[in-house]
Amino acid sequence: MKKILIANRGEIARRIIRTCSRLGIETVAIHSEADGDLPYVNEATEAVLIGPNPVVQSYLQADKIIEAAKAHNAEAIHPGYGLLSENADFARKVAEAGLIFIGPSADIIEKMGDKLESRQTMAKAGVPVVPGTVNGVATIDEAIEEAAKIGYPLMLKASAGGGGIGMVRCDSEQALSQQFASVKNRAKAYFGDDVVYLEKFIADSRHIEVQIFGDEQGNIVHLFERNCSVQRRNQKVIEESPSPDLPEDVRQQLCDAAVKAAKAVSYTNAGTVEFIVDKNNEFYFLEMNTRLQVEHPVTEEVTGYDLVEWQLDVAAGGTLPSQDSIRSTGHSIEYRIYAEDPKTFFPSPGLLQTVEWGQGARIETGYEQGNTVTPFYDPMISKVIITGIDRADALNKSQNFFNQASIVGVKTNLPLYREFIGSEPFASGAYATSVLPEWMEKSKEEQKS
Repeated sequence: MKKILIANRGEIARRIIRTCSRLGIETVAIHSEADGDLPYVNEATEAVLIGPNPVVQSYLQADKIIEAAKAHNAEAIHPGYGLLSENADFARKVAEAGLIFIGPSADIIEKMGDKLESRQTMAKAGVPVVPGTVNGVATIDEAIEEAAKIGYPLMLKASAGGGGIGMVRCDSEQALSQQFASVKNRAKAYFGDDVVYLEKFIADSRHIEVQIFGDEQGNIVHLFERNCSVQRRNQKVIEESPSPDLPEDVRQQLCDAAVKAAKAVSYTNAGTVEFIVDKNNEFYFLEMNTRLQVEHPVTEEVTGYDLVEWQLDVAAGGTLPSQDSIRSTGHSIEYRIYAEDPKTFFPSPGLLQTVEWGQGARIETGYEQGNTVTPFYDPMISKVIITGIDRADALNKSQNFFNQASIVGVKTNLPLYREFIGSEPFASGAYATSVLPEWMEKSKEEQKS
């Protein structure tokens, strides 16, 4: 490929541009009115104003994006993550326009984007799934009846949901009754689909995902796993590879199950198979993300591969390396830096007056000092990726980095990381998805006393 259009913004657009530039591939950036002065717009070969600030008028304008790609003679479109990256209709339109969609086929996106269908597909393939309803539950009476069979606590989830949206924990029939209508309405508003289902809540669980890749020749490989259990509001904020406190035989079983899952749908390009792992190291399929993940840099750091380059190569018909040739070395941790209040997690948009990073980290950022984080999009400023010879080394480098890092102009979660990195629950590596909220609550109580 000689030129691609990037149907995304900020950090991931900049990340894709960097690989394309190294490979001699020209890039076309799209941007809203609010994003015109961001670094990625200037770093691309060409830039196109795609619309006003709201995403529905700019970055979600599928037809306008495809028209821009054709007008600028791009051969392919890279969707990045979020926005249109897992939109099957968009992928289908790109292919129908005679362009290459840098990702899996529309059929695969559709199949795996529906969480109920993906659960059914994985169960048939022999991949363990979390106990729950096989089909959607249409009424609260049906939900209560099914919940009695599953047992509380449980998760009420939108079948088309994602990104932590459209899911809520219910500890009782009363909670389920209170949440049912609102989750259905929220699912309809965000995803255009109000189908919901029930899933057993796995206590003291870890969220561990496996990076997989498939090529057009039918080869499927994994690039090991990432632990994504440090979360706020069901959204990941810290990810690391390899996953600490995970027996080697379980790691191998997880990776094997992920490959089996990918083979069940003849997967192509980059994807991630996500699992819930309980305190006994039993694991269950959670979902498959049919795109590049925000946390892909930690996998790049421990394997030495450029996953964006792999995406481009596979999309152009290239063949993946053999599984035996892929190795993992060292330990890498990614910290997502948000413009948000570190106590409430409410967004804190504004001008980045000064940005000073510590030493010894890979910084993936959509902003520079002097840019404005607007209220129109996700408030993530940057990703800080720190790699060491082992986890202890990575944690030590992390502490040094955050002791030096500073951002003035907006509230950020930098202070949160300064304290959390050295805490016993995180430093031990034996943590579950509840680790961050529980640690914050304990810290709050200690400050009161």
